[in-house]
Amino acid sequence: MNAENLKKLVKFPMPYGKYKGRIIADLPGNYLNWFAREGFPSGELGQLLALMQELDHNGLKHLLDPLRK
Repeated sequence: MNAENLKKLVKFPMPYGKYKGRIIADLPGNYLNWFAREGFPSGELGQLLALMQELDHNGLKHLLDPLRK
């Protein structure tokens, strides 16, 4: 985990699927958990989704609040 990836979570939109256009930090936990079960996509998107799933699963989404400003 690095600071740049945390910043990307609040700026990077989901490029496809049911939540296309929604910022990764705003994706629902059940959607992130589905990726965790089925497999994250490769590349940067997969890394960001995995990071967001970890934050959500551990109740740490609030840590992103200061980055939203």
